[in-house]
Amino acid sequence: MITVVSLSPIPALAQPPAQPAPPTNVSDALKQYQDLSTQAEKANEDLLAATNDLTNKTNDLNKATSDLAKAQGDEKQALAQEDQFRGKVDALASASFQGARFNNLSALLTGGSQQDFLDRASALSVLASDNKDALDKFTSAVDKAAASRKGAADAQHRAQDAKTAAEALQKQMARAKSDLDAKKGVAEAAYKKLSGKDKADLAAPSQGVFLAPPGAAHDAVQVALNQVGKWYVYGAAGPNTFDCSGLVMFAYRAAGVSLPHSSRAQYGFGKSVAYGQWVSCDLLFFGGSAGSIHHVAMYIGDGKIVHASTSGQPVKVVPVSGGGSDYFGAKRIVG
Repeated sequence: MITVVSLSPIPALAQPPAQPAPPTNVSDALKQYQDLSTQAEKANEDLLAATNDLTNKTNDLNKATSDLAKAQGDEKQALAQEDQFRGKVDALASASFQGARFNNLSALLTGGSQQDFLDRASALSVLASDNKDALDKFTSAVDKAAASRKGAADAQHRAQDAKTAAEALQKQMARAKSDLDAKKGVAEAAYKKLSGKDKADLAAPSQGVFLAPPGAAHDAVQVALNQVGKWYVYGAAGPNTFDCSGLVMFAYRAAGVSLPHSSRAQYGFGKSVAYGQWVSCDLLFFGGSAGSIHHVAMYIGDGKIVHASTSGQPVKVVPVSGGGSDYFGAKRIVG
């Protein structure tokens, strides 16, 4: 006997409830704070750039002042040498004008013997050599005095230009400092309004272990990574706190490379690298133009950067996009 068993269809497994998409926007308060801190960061870089420019202009002024003093000293020495030989040259010119020209033939004609001729010729040769030496030294002294006067005028002009530029930069620095102080105050007030979660998110340290690859840039990358977790402070360059260009300057110093404390000035070093062609230790810059760069980060590979971003955040490792939405360019300093 055959028994027919009827099988009921197996009910479909229940699908797990759809999970909400991860948030793509930070809280309004956090976004406001980030916008304000970015403005303060730009003001900080304005101040650093002006400070760096002032240092350069001060160095220019010191160099021009030193060149001026040397040129004036050279001119004084040349004029003294010129006076020393002028009398002898004038006497030679007067003797020549009056027909007192001596040569070996006249010595032979007036000499009583062959030996007398040889003695007279030797003496005249020495005299001619002395006269030529006097003329050469006189001419050299005149030329040196003229060149020194020209050098002094040039140095004086450069010194005045550097002094004028330095005075203008001092005023620019005062304005930048005032602007930074005001924007820092607004950003700090906004930070205090953040929720505990927002602050925790900002302060969250980077996850994972990051090792610098071998090569010329190893020391700079490793030193930068060793600073992860240290706090951002406007104008700081280590060893316990950093701003963006301060971190880069600190790290590159370990590799034997001296860079200025200004992201805009740092952009002037190295060779340009095309977007996405970065290698470990390349510097990535953010801003609307070379003159308005406000942030710099160090590429460490795998699409990530290490940077000191802004107040309220520690040095951390983030994707390249975490450096800002206004990527401007990249430079390779070493490697």
